Amino acid sequence: MAPFPPGPMTSLSQPIRSVANGLGLAWWARVQTHQPDVTYWFGPYVRRSSLEAALPPFLADLRSEGAASLEHSLLRTRRGEPLTISTEAAEPG
Repeated sequence: MAPFPPGPMTSLSQPIRSVANGLGLAWWARVQTHQPDVTYWFGPYVRRSSLEAALPPFLADLRSEGAASLEHSLLRTRRGEPLTISTEAAEPG
């Protein structure tokens, strides 16, 4: 999957996003796929509308990779690494 930057960066927007994320005020999309079972975090964004505008290409890329199903939710939260979590790798066996 090609990496998606969290939107156009300017010298001013990166620090603002970082502060918003640190305070738990940033908008993130939590995207869950099944087969494979993976959770992706997409963000941070200062405005929900910016996240909503940037999310469709990311979802389209995940669909093109053949996930059996895809669900997403928009959350205002603080998020750090990891941004991709595979539950298949965490299961024993």
